[in-house]
Amino acid sequence: MLLFIYFLLILNYFIFNDSLAAILSAFFGITYTILAGKGNPICYLFGLSGSSFYIYLAFNNSLWGNLLLYAAYYVPMQILGFFRWKKHLKTNKYEIIKTSLDRKTFIKIGITSLLAIIITSIILVIFDDKHPYIDSITTILSLSGMYLTVKRCIEQWIFWMVVNGLSAIMWINIALSGEKVYSTVIMWSVYFILAIYFYFIWKKDLSNNQ
Repeated sequence: MLLFIYFLLILNYFIFNDSLAAILSAFFGITYTILAGKGNPICYLFGLSGSSFYIYLAFNNSLWGNLLLYAAYYVPMQILGFFRWKKHLKTNKYEIIKTSLDRKTFIKIGITSLLAIIITSIILVIFDDKHPYIDSITTILSLSGMYLTVKRCIEQWIFWMVVNGLSAIMWINIALSGEKVYSTVIMWSVYFILAIYFYFIWKKDLSNNQ
């Protein structure tokens, strides 16, 4: 399945003349997500590479929320995540020990995220963001999702489901407007599917450990 997705990305470049930055961002990003789902700290090295190309795409498409998110938050958090995950590996294999939030903490993070989304939406409208509401939701929930990723919490995948689904819709609209970012659409769609898949994988792993 993974090889097929990579093959689609290559086809996009040669047949549809897709953006090279979009293809490389998708390649590194999808690889990052798969390795992160498997709990392998090496994922962050691919995440850093993918983030660099996505920053370029966000700048070209005036997605200021996404641009700020990746440049000021994702990059340093991925560096931090690599070293944090290395400290919490299982004894028998190169894989992290997964955790889960208590309900009270999860609700607090959810309410805080909602308030931040409202404030960010207003700011992005003022700065003439092309997709202020989707951009604000994906930006804020990505902040929460990345925080939970570094903390190895299963709840990260719930946030990623929302972020990835809305991001796929946002980039579909951008592609329909004439921009050659088909690989980015594929990337976010694959992210969405993987978020659902790894949520249940992590849930099973946590249940087995308990």
